[in-house]
Amino acid sequence: MPDQPNALPIVAETTGTLWKIVAAPNVAQARDATLVIIESMKMEIPVEAPADGYVAEYLVGEGEPVEEGQVLGAFILAA
Repeated sequence: MPDQPNALPIVAETTGTLWKIVAAPNVAQARDATLVIIESMKMEIPVEAPADGYVAEYLVGEGEPVEEGQVLGAFILAA
């Protein structure tokens, strides 16, 4: 994760597969915008932006399995 005081982890809320990356890195996102979608038990679960800002990086790619609580990437809060 970037060594920045305003960086937050993007965390998987459930175990499943990272189905889709919706928010491209380094593109401004509004609070509650969908960042990624996790597929779990045939349901699509969105992971949303905690505040205005942008995704600095993803640590997991589409199609990869994820565990509940796993860090998926880093989110930088808007200044």
